[in-house]
Amino acid sequence: MFFAIIVYMYSAISKNKRNTVLIMAVFVALIGVIGIVVGYLNNNYSLSVTILVMAAIYALIQYFAASSLAMAMTGAKEIQKQDAPELWRTVENLAIASGVPMPKVYLINDPAPNAFATGRDPKHAIVGATTGLLEIMDKRELEAVMAHEMSHVQNYDIRVSMIAFGLVSAIGLLADVALRMMFFGDSRDRNVHPMVYILGLAVVILAPILAAITQMAISRQREYLADASGALMTRDSEGLASALGKLRDYGRPMQKQTTSTANLFLSNPLKPGFFAKLFSTHPPIDERIARLRNNATKM
Repeated sequence: MFFAIIVYMYSAISKNKRNTVLIMAVFVALIGVIGIVVGYLNNNYSLSVTILVMAAIYALIQYFAASSLAMAMTGAKEIQKQDAPELWRTVENLAIASGVPMPKVYLINDPAPNAFATGRDPKHAIVGATTGLLEIMDKRELEAVMAHEMSHVQNYDIRVSMIAFGLVSAIGLLADVALRMMFFGDSRDRNVHPMVYILGLAVVILAPILAAITQMAISRQREYLADASGALMTRDSEGLASALGKLRDYGRPMQKQTTSTANLFLSNPLKPGFFAKLFSTHPPIDERIARLRNNATKM
């Protein structure tokens, strides 16, 4: 079982690198469809090209700046060793043990227990936690939690999540612009069949939903993998299972929460509700605990 997890982990890293290209292709296709719809309805296909170019520039900017934007949106602050010595030492020890470059360490002043990882690659990674997490976790559980986050770095999950975060934001922005142009642009003066408007409206509305579903599917599988590889890093499945149990029992919505950054966190930071559950970027905590304990019995 031990070697099976290692093989699976390295296979997942390669798959994540390939998926980066695939995800970008899917999102660019969605953006392209929105651009074509807007261009047709406004009888201006140069507008479609403009939208595609702007989307490409936006995606490139997001690739390099999305982690900083995500940290700003969550209220996270970069810290040094003296600010949170135990958290810093834990991350430093895990970086040495795993051979992963030491990431920047951030802290969110929030009573909701949670942790996160982001960045475009292991050399430009960020990991961190909330003050609420540091208050309820013992040393063993904190190590297990941060090993989970370091596994996201090691597995290149952070790159996939960051690209998904940036492109979901881009598609949402473009969809909003497209809706305004459909109803307030020059298309109202043209003889366009109503069905075209209906189809265009459907595309513009469904594109952000499809993007969110793609982001959700990406994140859920990455959480299971990070649980397994994090437990492998510390050789302590029960430590992470215990930490997840505390998150289940003491978890609460974070003060600053957005759906676009939810996939960066250890547990879902959003308020519970029908749509939050439907589009959740995280698998149920009880299922994650069960998998960890089941894998531990096979190792």
